[in-house]
Amino acid sequence: MSRSTRRVALTPGYLLHHRPWRDTSRILDVLTREHGRLTLFARGVRGTRAKLAAELQPFQLLLLSCLLAAFYLNELLLKLTTRHDALPELFDHYHRTLEQLRGGARLEPALRVFEKRLLEVLGYGLDLASEARSGLPLEPDAYYDFHPGVGLLPARGGAARALCGRSLLSLARETLHGERELEDARRVLTAALGACLEGRPLATRLVAKAMKRGVSP
Repeated sequence: MSRSTRRVALTPGYLLHHRPWRDTSRILDVLTREHGRLTLFARGVRGTRAKLAAELQPFQLLLLSCLLAAFYLNELLLKLTTRHDALPELFDHYHRTLEQLRGGARLEPALRVFEKRLLEVLGYGLDLASEARSGLPLEPDAYYDFHPGVGLLPARGGAARALCGRSLLSLARETLHGERELEDARRVLTAALGACLEGRPLATRLVAKAMKRGVSP
């Protein structure tokens, strides 16, 4: 494998995405702990004589039931990180999340915690302890609305459409359990990530929705 700008010594990395290049090669997007996201050229890895073809696969040890979730993590990284920006902490979060998925951890709590930590590493961490304008601590039994770029404010509508303070505090502690906590965490993180993505859709979300509806994506 080679890069056009500088050599990178052997370093741990995960394959995020690959695509064909010329006759027998592939362009790889990888996440490394020491150098961030890199683009590599793997030569001679396509075709019947390619010895490394079987090795250039993401999440080789993951069960099939976890693949869509793992590809979702990859898509977030591909769209929200920049090349050559070393983020060792993010690499560690990604590694631990994949290990959790391999070990049979519940998908939703693992994904929500990764999303929360991703936002923190990228500098868009959520204040899940206090109201945005007053600075008052969140109350477990109160309800809030999330406004991207502002934060959490007391809810104006009914409790059914608002975020429960107890859920937000559980997300802050990364101890999500019940359905309401998971759903509230999903909603606030989806809104926060949506602001970072600036309207760019996530293909894995579209696939997941199609699978729930029982139709082809």
